[in-house]
Amino acid sequence: METKAGDPGAFAQFDLSRVDSPAFVVDAAKLRANCQVLAEIRDAADIKVLSALKAFSMWSVAPLIGEYLDGVCASGLWEARLAGEFYDGEIATYCAAYKPEDLEEICRLSDHLIFNSPAQMRRAALIMDQARATGGDFDVGLRINPQVPTGEVPRYDPSSPGSRLGFPLDQLTEEHMEGVEGIHFHNLCEQDFEPLAQTWDRVFDAIEPYFGQLKWINMGGGHHITRADYQREELIEFLRDAKEDTGAEIYLEPGEAVALDAGILVGTILDTGVNEVPFAITDISATCHMPDVIEAPYRPAMLGELASHREGGDLRQFGASPPEAPGFAGEQGLIRLGGPSCLAGDVIGDYRLPVPAEPGQRIAFLDQAHYSMVKTNTFNGVPLPSIWLWDSDSDALELVKSFGYEDFRNRLS
Repeated sequence: METKAGDPGAFAQFDLSRVDSPAFVVDAAKLRANCQVLAEIRDAADIKVLSALKAFSMWSVAPLIGEYLDGVCASGLWEARLAGEFYDGEIATYCAAYKPEDLEEICRLSDHLIFNSPAQMRRAALIMDQARATGGDFDVGLRINPQVPTGEVPRYDPSSPGSRLGFPLDQLTEEHMEGVEGIHFHNLCEQDFEPLAQTWDRVFDAIEPYFGQLKWINMGGGHHITRADYQREELIEFLRDAKEDTGAEIYLEPGEAVALDAGILVGTILDTGVNEVPFAITDISATCHMPDVIEAPYRPAMLGELASHREGGDLRQFGASPPEAPGFAGEQGLIRLGGPSCLAGDVIGDYRLPVPAEPGQRIAFLDQAHYSMVKTNTFNGVPLPSIWLWDSDSDALELVKSFGYEDFRNRLS
């Protein structure tokens, strides 16, 4: 899988030695720029835009996001709590399956409560009735599966055959729609406008009989709206038409688009060697800090990576020596980077480094604010990256959070 992001932007001028290692650095100015684009789409199309916490839940910047967007979407009780504590605006909650003991609180916190199946919605009827009797004010939604595969990677495609996400559209009946006030579908992953239009063609015909009862239609996330080459004018026209045709409020819930190219992950080379290929061990772990590198898999873009051997990728220009020497980076200037964990597959990828392949040198991977930060773990006792907030407009830099041994210990028994 090739990432379509990776624009260094202002990070091209950022001094990596200003932060500890490993560390996430998020640019507030880029966040504002992304949110401004989303707000402009929202205003031009007269819709609502929610920020997906599953992708980016750095709550210290919640006030910034709240200046532009209409609220957030949560994926369960804990994200809904986080939303209620720190974020402004509406809260839409969807989970593939709710625990009954969580639903009462989720009902209190949420403006939209979205179920994955009509059967679970029926089982929750008594809990919802009790919540409403005690002041709960929320709409009930149903997530549908459009059954229109459009993704590059099946495991990230909600419409891939056998998907558990959303009620299959070809099974939807009038009986299933009883009590449903909103429809939700999420069918994209890092995609342009065309897959959304393709999905809507299928969904429109199936839910048209219910337009009169639907208060809202949530078209989910995965829209790469803030990427420079996204077809924004086509999207605006599409959203206007959808609102007019359905008579419902239209929602989008981008996550990645909120933080696209707004963060880097800074690391340090700890050791180097050669075993058929030259390699370097870093304090960044794919397994612990960027698990999508292994799951997708994909190759994260590196800040300042040299384009090719001929364009300066051969690190011998930095004084590196023959293959047996620590600084050697292979005939094409490539060196394999991996993490410090004991997992043999903890490999990030092969790179042409912009610095000598030597212990102590700093590197950074681009576009790591979303998903990477929320998916970190402490497998093997690998330390978590600290979190820094930088404003490229003012050059202000703030340590938001650092992690220590206690964070590792307290997750265990």
